[in-house]
Amino acid sequence: MATHNWQQEIQPLINTYKGKKHPLDYTNTYELLVAIILSAQDSDRHINKIAPAFFKVFPDMKALSKATTESLFPLINDVRNFGNKTKWLLELASRIKEDKNIPTTLETLTELPGIGRKSANVIMRESGLKPEGIIVDLHVVRVAPRLGIAQGTDPKKLEKQMMELLEPKDWSEAGMAISFLGRKICRPTNPKCSDCVMNTVCDYYKNS
Repeated sequence: MATHNWQQEIQPLINTYKGKKHPLDYTNTYELLVAIILSAQDSDRHINKIAPAFFKVFPDMKALSKATTESLFPLINDVRNFGNKTKWLLELASRIKEDKNIPTTLETLTELPGIGRKSANVIMRESGLKPEGIIVDLHVVRVAPRLGIAQGTDPKKLEKQMMELLEPKDWSEAGMAISFLGRKICRPTNPKCSDCVMNTVCDYYKNS
């Protein structure tokens, strides 16, 4: 691992996906926050399908802060783990009350119910805030060890390893770029290695 200069070697990947919007559909930070909570253990595609109806009824945090379990239920009852997600949304909205009060740091975002480090990093990246960490979603958990930039399966440990190897200015784009690579090229089975911009430095490709 020491032979790699990952800061340099990851640049082609960052450049490929730089600024590419997260696959969840949203028009502002409030919508992104709600969509991220709903998408945990569910698919982005599914959430994008149900979101328009949800945001029609609850267009902002102020509206959501007046919601009840009964009013949320019909809109999200086919989302995985909707019981907990309903609780999280109600608690979060009653705490934040208005869109302008949505937190803007990793620490304050992760204090919200249903928001872990990964979600907070996504919100900060999509909102153009200064990165405080690296997005590690299920795609990054698979792809980072394949590349050889980090080892293990624990998201927090993978994130820490990558933060030590990459400059803070690239943190938010690096995580998202690895995630996009995992979605499009570095699939769980039959990864398209010959199409990959990272195949010259990738451990998996070297050893396959």
